[in-house]
Amino acid sequence: MVQDSAQQEPSAAPATRARDLLPSVVPALVVGVVCSLLLVGVSLAAEQLQDVLWRTVPDALGVGGYSVLWMFVVLVATGIAVGLVVWKVPGHAGPDPATTGLNAPVLPLVVLPGLLLASALVLAGGPSLGPENPIIAVNVALAVRLGARAAPRVPERGWVALAEAGTIGALFGTPVAAALVISEALAGQRIKGHLWDSLFAPLAAGAAGALTADLVSSPSFDLDLPPFGSPGWADLLSALTVASVGALLGMCAVHAFPYVHGAFRRLRHPMLMLPAGGAVLGALAALGGHLTLFKGLDQIAVLAADPGGWSAGQFATMTVVKLAALVVAASCGFRGGRIFPAVFVGTALGLCAHALVPGVHPAVGVAAGVLGVLLAITRQGWVSLFVAAVLTASPGILALLCIASLPAWLLVTGRPQMQLRADGSSVR
Repeated sequence: MVQDSAQQEPSAAPATRARDLLPSVVPALVVGVVCSLLLVGVSLAAEQLQDVLWRTVPDALGVGGYSVLWMFVVLVATGIAVGLVVWKVPGHAGPDPATTGLNAPVLPLVVLPGLLLASALVLAGGPSLGPENPIIAVNVALAVRLGARAAPRVPERGWVALAEAGTIGALFGTPVAAALVISEALAGQRIKGHLWDSLFAPLAAGAAGALTADLVSSPSFDLDLPPFGSPGWADLLSALTVASVGALLGMCAVHAFPYVHGAFRRLRHPMLMLPAGGAVLGALAALGGHLTLFKGLDQIAVLAADPGGWSAGQFATMTVVKLAALVVAASCGFRGGRIFPAVFVGTALGLCAHALVPGVHPAVGVAAGVLGVLLAITRQGWVSLFVAAVLTASPGILALLCIASLPAWLLVTGRPQMQLRADGSSVR
């Protein structure tokens, strides 16, 4: 009987006590609010500069804000400005962005001003990158340095998790995204107590970041696409096909990434690499139009507002151009993240599928396209599912996305990622 009782004892570690979790609430809330305010502040400053660059100045000069000439001039000028920051500002705006992902290294404080400035210039100037990677890196560095002074006993990884969760919550306007990213990062690690114990403080930070962003700037990912009801067999086939095509298209960019990065690195100096990258982006903008500029979140709302407003060929052109622009911008040294441009690529792909085959529901095409492209670009399975689902705000599409993620994941897992090592080789 004693042996049987021993065998029935649970093998898992006991849950953390509530009184051990409570002290983490206030630091988590503070970190979440500060991370969100920094993100909102940089975004607002970039929006003001963007308005000057793309409206005030061209209007004063009597040229079209999105004329081919002006797009080329502003993108090259952005390359020069960011090149000067990388070259001259202390810290050189951080490490090569091609070698970094969402899991940011703890950077020295001297790097942060240059990284913030370079990120704001990129957001305003039009290169196809989002704010997530540099803002997470800045928030992580600040949280670790300041947190170590306020609470020296807290391990560094605790502050890193809070800063990442707070920033991701602010980026997506919900703590769910933060919880998914942190839980995926915890996979394979030994954790004390239940998984929810480890997510408790990051979830508080993510909630604080999301609520702060909602109060200040009201971010929204709902594209207000035509409502989707109950899924049918045709919808399942559409989701499987579009998600797989999206994953394959994303993998084309992943495989091209080290070669494009190597080509720019041969120029050796940021004042050559970044203006050259701006020139290439200007040429791509001439092909794809002004909707292929910037991080892409506002632009996908324009596409989704009128799914029939462009032909299949035009959607296909925007898909390819935006993906190429993402590869170039991330390769030549512009500071920024890849999630938001990848969302544009997936959205354009899904609407292209709808234009080619009207039986493909726009919501299914967009969600499946975003899912496939994000899986290839980020390898963040939960985040890819989450973003694809919130873009459509249709509960009936969740089952389709879960099934469509399976073949898409088989196409990308175990293959090179869109991130490089210091020697230029791909991370697997």
